[in-house]
Amino acid sequence: MELFEDFSEILIELKNLLNQKKYSVATAESCTGGLLGAVLTSIPGSSTYFQGSIVAYSNYQKINLLKINEETLKNYGAVSEECALEMAKNLKDLINSNIIISITGIAGPEGGTNEKPVGTVFSSIIINNSENIFRYQFSGNRNLIRLMTVRTVLDNLLTLLENE
Repeated sequence: MELFEDFSEILIELKNLLNQKKYSVATAESCTGGLLGAVLTSIPGSSTYFQGSIVAYSNYQKINLLKINEETLKNYGAVSEECALEMAKNLKDLINSNIIISITGIAGPEGGTNEKPVGTVFSSIIINNSENIFRYQFSGNRNLIRLMTVRTVLDNLLTLLENE
C-alpha cells in the first residue's frame, strides 16, 4: 500500500534507534484516529518496540479511557497543550513504555474557531521523564492534515531520540 511506503525510511531509522536504546512506544490518539499506531506497525519487526495505542476520539472516551480531568477539557478544550500532555501522562500510567506520544487536534473540515482553526494540532512526546509539547498548524483537507500530523510527529520523535 502506497501510504505506508511513504513512511518506510523514517520508520526504519526509528526502529533501529528504538531497538538500539531498547525503548518501546505507546500512543494516545484523537484526531489521527489511530493512524500513528497503524504507521508505526506497518513495518516488519514493529512488535519489538510498539506497545499499544488508545484512540480516544470523543471527550467521553478521553475522560473514561485516558482519565482526562473534566476541568482540563472545560478550561482548555480537547485541542490544547494541556489536554495533549495529560493524555500522554495518563497513558504512561496505563502502559509501561519509555516513549508516550499523544495527538489531539482539529482535522476539519469543520470544528475550527478563530483561536484554534482547522489544522490546529497538539502533540506531546514523553521520553522517559522528559516532556515535550508541540503545536502545529497545518492546512489542507482532513486526510492531508492527519498525514502531515503523523509525519511531523515521527520527525520530532526521531530528532528527540537522536539528541538524547
